[in-house]
Amino acid sequence: MTGAATQATTQKATEEVTGEAMQETTQQTTGETAGRTTPLHGVRVLDLATLFAGPLAATMLGDFGAEVVKVEHPTRPDPSRGHGPSKDGVGLWWKLLGRNKRAITLDLSRPGGRATLLRLAATADVIIENFRPGTLEKWDLGWDELSAANPRLVLARVTAFGQFGPYAHRPGFGTLAEAMSGFAAITGEPDASPTLPPFGLADSIAGLATAYAVMTALAARDRTGAGQVVDMAIIEPILTVLGPQPLWYDQLGYVQARTGNRSANNAPRNTYRTADGSWVAVSTSAQSIAERVMCLVGRPDLIDEPWFATGADRAAHADLLDEAVGSWIAARSRADVLAAFEKAEAAIAPIQDVRDVMADPQYQALDTITSVEDPELGRIRMQNVLFRLSSTPGAIRWTGRPHGADTEEVLTELGLTPAELTSLREAGAV
Repeated sequence: MTGAATQATTQKATEEVTGEAMQETTQQTTGETAGRTTPLHGVRVLDLATLFAGPLAATMLGDFGAEVVKVEHPTRPDPSRGHGPSKDGVGLWWKLLGRNKRAITLDLSRPGGRATLLRLAATADVIIENFRPGTLEKWDLGWDELSAANPRLVLARVTAFGQFGPYAHRPGFGTLAEAMSGFAAITGEPDASPTLPPFGLADSIAGLATAYAVMTALAARDRTGAGQVVDMAIIEPILTVLGPQPLWYDQLGYVQARTGNRSANNAPRNTYRTADGSWVAVSTSAQSIAERVMCLVGRPDLIDEPWFATGADRAAHADLLDEAVGSWIAARSRADVLAAFEKAEAAIAPIQDVRDVMADPQYQALDTITSVEDPELGRIRMQNVLFRLSSTPGAIRWTGRPHGADTEEVLTELGLTPAELTSLREAGAV
């Protein structure tokens, strides 16, 4: 589906999601988008997790048609509802993270909440949780109890350090994974301190990995008929995406150092300032690109140097190459630099902040930032679904719902009577 078609589909679905029509719309659009079956139609996910890896995994499953039920504590909702900027008292991060989820409340530590969760688990395909190891077991909601209620259930357990080992019971966040994994150690200028990312990098990578792990477990269940436990430690996926550092150390004793914006594997590779005060990034991972860049900036003579033939040798001469490229770029406006690089078929990109991203024509063509209707804030823009499928596309069917907005609907669908709901409320279980 094209970006325009995806946007049209999303708009059609979301324009119906207003006020009193919300509950009816969520039921109508859970498995279908504009009449087209979604790839995860029929998969039910209970999202018990908070901040941020587990909920992000559930969001991505919901984007492609899974019915996601967000389960929050009655008085202590997911902190992402209040994380970061808000508008008119409405947390904006939650609008993104909570999209395509129905929101209910349950206190799992209370008998009524426990019993209700087990009833929900019997109807679910997946549970995603990020309590410290042993917490669910303390509430008699561990794997033994959950799998007894539903042998086909996949339980994804997302924690900082995993379910076992000397750190398993420590509190932890993605920041610790960014520190422990080696990411911070190689990020920043060589003579400066290690640098942590100003966003949830490790959590986001773990969220992607968790969604993949869940789909893998569901595929296995299709063959075996049995569910299983996913043990996702946030410290591990980020280590995977850092590349072959352990292999280098194992075989060569090599420890990657901080190199700022430069690379030890190729050059020129850096950020450069243009004459009008903008910044651009240049990469020359391919030999042919490196040669085109040097021809463009008026230094074709360097191509004939013996060291120019490999990326690692070019990296050893980064000062010389950066001077050649940087001085050429510094004499020209950003527009002229980008146009010249494009004409030369050399790799370059502007350094963009979010204002530039929102206006970028390539992102616009892909509908990467899409417009959806929100009952509280009106029309808002956010990232679209993660990828495009030609036959069964995903969609943003609705944005993050108010805390507990769907409790009565979901539990009534589960078969609870009005009297049972009243009893749960009086006991503080919902």
